Amino acid sequence: MKGGILEVFLESAKGIRRTNLIGKPRYYVIIECGIQHHKSKSCKGDHHKVSWNEKLTFELSMYECQKLTHLGLRIMDKELFHNDTGFFGEAKVYLDEILVEGNENGVIELTPKPYNVVLDDETYKGEIKTGLKFIPNAVIREGGKEVVVTMERGYEETVWSKLVDFCKMSWWRLSVYGRKQTPKCV
Repeated sequence: MKGGILEVFLESAKGIRRTNLIGKPRYYVIIECGIQHHKSKSCKGDHHKVSWNEKLTFELSMYECQKLTHLGLRIMDKELFHNDTGFFGEAKVYLDEILVEGNENGVIELTPKPYNVVLDDETYKGEIKTGLKFIPNAVIREGGKEVVVTMERGYEETVWSKLVDFCKMSWWRLSVYGRKQTPKCV
């Protein structure tokens, strides 16, 4: 295994209403995957529900795939008059089985499911809904402004398949060329 791509689909959260004195709370999530982290867009929390509908991508090395145990989701509340933000709660998604099964089967995709949000005082309040997709032996290649996922194959497999394709093409061309040269008898 050479590593892979972990796509995290951050769908929504519910039951996480925080009391703000002025205005509605604006929530965002910091997703921590090993030493990498991404920040989601911030969304207003209406009627105890927040919807992000955002996909975040992590490129994992072989070492990270072997040592990575969980994905951390930290829900933060953007304060209106402060530059700092308030921590609301966090959830952990354990990745051991997902990475192992993804390596065995090629690609694994889990539909979004709810995970409990743990507050500072170790109590549970609300849930965050997240989906995952793991693509083993893949890398992210920057192509202009778009990100393209390309599957990596072993060097030996690539050379062998190109050689076989070349041989097939050569025999096909020879057979077509031979047919054109044969004179037609009347």
